Amino acid sequence: MLYALKIAGRYLTASKAQTALLIVGVAVGVFIFIFMSALIGGLAEFILSRTVGDISHITIEAEIDDPAVLISPNDLDGGHVLFVTERGRDRTATLSDAATWLPLIEAVPGVRAVSPQITGAGFLTRGAQVSQVSVTGLEPGKESAILDLEGYMVAGTVRLGSGLIVLGNRLTDDLALSLGQTLRLQSSNGVTATLTLSGIFDTGNGGMDGARAFVSLSTARTLFAMPQGVTQIEIKLDDLNAADTTALRISGLTGLDAVPWTDGAEQLMEALNAQAQTGYFLKTFALITIVIGVASALLLSTYRRRPEIGIMRAMGASRGFVVFVFVTQGAMIGLMGGVTGAALGYLALLPFPSRDAFQAGTLPLDITQGSYGLAIALTLIGAILASILPARSAARVDPVTAIGQ
Repeated sequence: MLYALKIAGRYLTASKAQTALLIVGVAVGVFIFIFMSALIGGLAEFILSRTVGDISHITIEAEIDDPAVLISPNDLDGGHVLFVTERGRDRTATLSDAATWLPLIEAVPGVRAVSPQITGAGFLTRGAQVSQVSVTGLEPGKESAILDLEGYMVAGTVRLGSGLIVLGNRLTDDLALSLGQTLRLQSSNGVTATLTLSGIFDTGNGGMDGARAFVSLSTARTLFAMPQGVTQIEIKLDDLNAADTTALRISGLTGLDAVPWTDGAEQLMEALNAQAQTGYFLKTFALITIVIGVASALLLSTYRRRPEIGIMRAMGASRGFVVFVFVTQGAMIGLMGGVTGAALGYLALLPFPSRDAFQAGTLPLDITQGSYGLAIALTLIGAILASILPARSAARVDPVTAIGQ
C-alpha cells in the first residue's frame, strides 16, 4: 500500500502544471459549493429574521368561554335558544393561572424567553385628536423578550413603569407628540388612564409604528379590569425551527393550546423549501463539474502512462494494485482541491457580517452555513468515484501491447 501511495504521488508531481490546474479546478468547484451554501443558508436566515425574528415563536392565547345557554323543551321544538350574557362589560378571555404555568414553560429546553401579556383595543387622545391603537401590556424587564423594542428605540427608553407608555414614531408624528408629554388612553372597557410618553420606536413596519402602544402589565390590568391572569403568553425559542415540537411539549406539559408560528405560514415555508431545492441543484452541478474534471484528467493520465502501467503489470503488479494507484491519485486530487477550496471559501466569507448583523440591501452571506466539512467529504467521494473508470481502464492494459507502444 505504501508503494502504491509513492507511485500515485510520483504521478501527480511528474506533471506539476497539469496537477496544479486540476487542483485549482476542483478548488473552484468547492468554492462555488461553499459560496452557494452560505448564500442560500444566509438568505433563509435573513428572511426568517425579518418575518419571524420579531414575533412570538409559540403563542398561548386565552379562549373566550361560550355564553351560558338556557334551553327548555318547548324552545327545542320551536327552535328558540336564549343566550345569557353579562350586561355592561366586555367579556375578556384570561389565562387566570398564568403564574402557575410560567415557571414550567421557562424550564422547557430550547425556550429562550417567556412574556406574559395583556392585550386589547383602546383610543389614544391628545386634545381633540383621537387615534385607535392596539394596546399591549408587558412585564417590566421583559420589554424586549419577543419584539426587540430596545433595538428599535429612536428616542427615550424602552423601560416601562406605572404611568408610562411607549409608541411608534408614525403614531407620535400623527399626534404631534414628543417625549415627556402626557396623553390619555381609554381602553375598550371604558377605563381611562393618563400616561407619559417615555419612548418612541421605529420598526419600519407601518402598521406597528402607527397603531401599537406598549404599557406596563400593571397599567394594562387597570385599563382592562384584570386584577389577575393575562390574555396571552408569547414564547421565544433558541431555534425557531423547533417550534412545532416544542409547542407539542408545552401543550402536553400544561394542557394549554400552544400554537407555533408555522401555523398559517405555509406560503413562507413553501418559499423557503423552493429556495433550498434551488441551492441543492446548484451545488449538485458544482460537484458534477468536479467529477467530470477529475475523470477526464485521469483518463488522459492513463493513456499517457500506458507503457509505465505495462511495465508494472509485467513486473507482477496485480490489477487491484493498478486500480488502487489511480484511485489514490484521484483521492489525493480531491482532498487537496477540497481543502484548498474550503480554505478559500472561508477566507472569502470572513469580511461579510454575521447573521445577527444582516442589513437590508447587503448580500446575506452566512459564514456558518458554508458546509465546509461536507464540501470536502463530497469532493473526496466524488473524486474517488471519478477515478474508478480510469483505474479500471488502466488495470485492463495488456503488458505486452503497452510496452510495445
